[in-house]
Amino acid sequence: METETKNENEVVLWDAEFSKSVTKYWLVNTVLVCIVSVVGIPVLPIAYILGLWLTQKYLDSHKCTLTNRTLKVSKGIMTKIEKTVPLDRITDLAIVQGPLMRFFDIEALSVETAGQASAGSLVRLAGIKEGRKFRDAVLAQRDKVVGSFEDGAPRVETSASSNNESVEVLKEIRDVLKRIEKQSS
Repeated sequence: METETKNENEVVLWDAEFSKSVTKYWLVNTVLVCIVSVVGIPVLPIAYILGLWLTQKYLDSHKCTLTNRTLKVSKGIMTKIEKTVPLDRITDLAIVQGPLMRFFDIEALSVETAGQASAGSLVRLAGIKEGRKFRDAVLAQRDKVVGSFEDGAPRVETSASSNNESVEVLKEIRDVLKRIEKQSS
């Protein structure tokens, strides 16, 4: 399902879909918070009725798109959050699933990037359908962008807009570095 985006060099590889079960998970969390807090018990019926509408509205605001270069995430009703994470900055994609999430058969995907590991995840999305496949696709595309290291030399990825001359220069640099490495051994 590759489609061109506004940026001519960017191709959409996967638009994530979200499970409707995540609304039930959020609603149960809200009800549990109301029950646990004594103050919340009187507002439980209002919280439940309002929660039905709000959780669906919130889920509808979720969008997550993998392109050939970035991961684009947007969500929010009143406060809208839009983040574009370059794939070469992603260090890990964690799957989180607590007991309540297991009951509803949903998982949360946490995106961690270089330089923010101590601050927690940059993006957390609950309820992505086929979350593990999506994670694997993001990591595979990240590896294509960053390049894999075979025989100690990074693979040079080229795109349709790449200049062949630049690729040749990079290959020459790689070969020179290999020769230097052999001489120093």
